[in-house]
Amino acid sequence: MKAAVLHAPGDLRVEDVPVPDIGPDEVLIEVKAAGICGSDIGRVMVTGTYRFPTIPGHEFAGRVERVGAAVSHLKSGDRVAVAPLMPCRKCQWCEAGKFQLCDDYDFVGSRSDGAFAQYLCAPATNVLKVPDNVSYEVAATIEPAAIILHGIHKLDLKLGDAVAVVGCGALGYFALQFARLSGARPLIAIDVDDDKLELAKSIGADLCLNPTRDDVLARVHEATGGRGVAVSLECAGSAPGRDLSIMVAAKQGAVMLYGTAYGDVTFAEKAFAKIVREELQVVGSWNSYSLPFPGKEWFDIIGLLGDGRLTVEPLITHRATLEEAPSIFKALKDRSFGRYHKILFKPND
Repeated sequence: MKAAVLHAPGDLRVEDVPVPDIGPDEVLIEVKAAGICGSDIGRVMVTGTYRFPTIPGHEFAGRVERVGAAVSHLKSGDRVAVAPLMPCRKCQWCEAGKFQLCDDYDFVGSRSDGAFAQYLCAPATNVLKVPDNVSYEVAATIEPAAIILHGIHKLDLKLGDAVAVVGCGALGYFALQFARLSGARPLIAIDVDDDKLELAKSIGADLCLNPTRDDVLARVHEATGGRGVAVSLECAGSAPGRDLSIMVAAKQGAVMLYGTAYGDVTFAEKAFAKIVREELQVVGSWNSYSLPFPGKEWFDIIGLLGDGRLTVEPLITHRATLEEAPSIFKALKDRSFGRYHKILFKPND
């Protein structure tokens, strides 16, 4: 089969590799769509995976090709999404159902071979059927959507709460939709990219602000009666984004941090003072897992997609073959790719 194989940071090659064997509790999946996560760019081009060679890719959906002898809930031809975390199920965190905190986990695409390939082997417990009316492309976005919903489940988000989403990329796109479904009002989108703000407006943002030209704090206070937002969802993964997510929050408001940091994190003096003086609740959220495994998040999203209550198609802007993977990752790293939202590989097209 064809696969994009990482041999070292920055050394991604498209090669012929064997189709993986499966054990009695595993499933062989024909990959139909695999998305590029923001973390994949750093993983492939800078830090590398946990071993080499490795096939990256953890946001994906596909068709069941073959099931192991002990698998009874799946069959050949099933349309599925796959949760990439493989917890040890033995540590205290797994026993408590907090699989995202597992002490000794495996993970598709960074510790084990992933989805930038025509076929992939996965534990049957990680494989979830998707409704027939949900396309493979849409199903490939369930994993990033579940990351956002996991964090929102941690918050006491009430009907009518003012919510700001700082950073409106793929994660922010889902954050806006889940906040809207939770009854947020007003729902405020903040980003430096006008294309992302246009997309945010199309899915229900009441107010779209660009910090390069708008007085964000003044506009947020105007929209919230001078209070600020009850909940701020930080999806930018940047120092300015983190500070801004704090500054727009109301007194005793909640700030949810999703964005990944790739270096030491510092806060502006005003932002730190606001956390302390206004008693903000600053919460971190990691991954997308809970009980029943892989998590309520996954089942909720599959249900929302099946009911047509979650909009995904406008997020998907580019489709590519595996042969294009090395050049695409190079362009993403040096920022020459151009404007995009979500890029999908179609390994079997």
